[in-house]
Amino acid sequence: MSRIVLGPNQYGKAECRLVRVDRDRDAHTIEDLTVTTQLRGDFEACHVDGDNSLVVATDTQKNTVHAFARDGIDSPEAFLLRLADHFVDGFEQVTGAEMTALSHTWGRLGDHAFLRDGTSTRTARVERGPETSTVTAGLTDCTILKSTDSEFHGFPRDRYTTLAETDDRILATSLTATWTYAGTDHDWDALHASITRTLLDTFTDHHSLALQQTIYAMGRAVLETHDTVTSIDLSCPNKHHFLVDLEPFGLDNPGEVFHAADRPYGLIRATVMRED
Repeated sequence: MSRIVLGPNQYGKAECRLVRVDRDRDAHTIEDLTVTTQLRGDFEACHVDGDNSLVVATDTQKNTVHAFARDGIDSPEAFLLRLADHFVDGFEQVTGAEMTALSHTWGRLGDHAFLRDGTSTRTARVERGPETSTVTAGLTDCTILKSTDSEFHGFPRDRYTTLAETDDRILATSLTATWTYAGTDHDWDALHASITRTLLDTFTDHHSLALQQTIYAMGRAVLETHDTVTSIDLSCPNKHHFLVDLEPFGLDNPGEVFHAADRPYGLIRATVMRED
């Protein structure tokens, strides 16, 4: 029997809830993050022998997240880069780190009052190695719908095919997009806002022959307009809307009343990247 060894491993503190209130101006601002830290390195003795002498406790990682927030967050990406550098550069046994954050948006009601904005959640991730870092960002839970300009027809049919072809349908999805940046020195907030706007504008303006085609168009538009993005992953569940048959009630239904089905659903995923 071959020798049993420890494989790749990492550990950290998951879902640290962090809210920071900026009181420097009369109108306060809120930054609301859920941060997860993960460290990699020389932790074999802990796994194999229960020797904790090199383990940076997960409670220490949580406390570091909160302490670093005292100096400001700036942007999720910048905050995660600072955290990753601290652990990799500050502890000899730590050779890599993965830091992720969900950024929860609050809309303003007044100078000191806010309304949680549930339109989407911003995401950020920093992968730090011994020498370099890679930054990815994105959004999730972004539900979008267009009531026309969407078709689906020309697909193969066999004995199990019941779906009717259509040249006018509702197209709805909950967009999750993650893109990778070239470099680590950018205006993260401005870039995220611009890329998000490109995704939503393309969805709005694109006449869709299939959700796959729309996904590719959205990813292509991001790469064409943002040189700092090297690739983008998109995941789009097809939120089906089926026209309700109202004939049994003596009523017509000219594309106005739909049943919104939550499952099962088509799940369309693709990566759009630069060829090089």
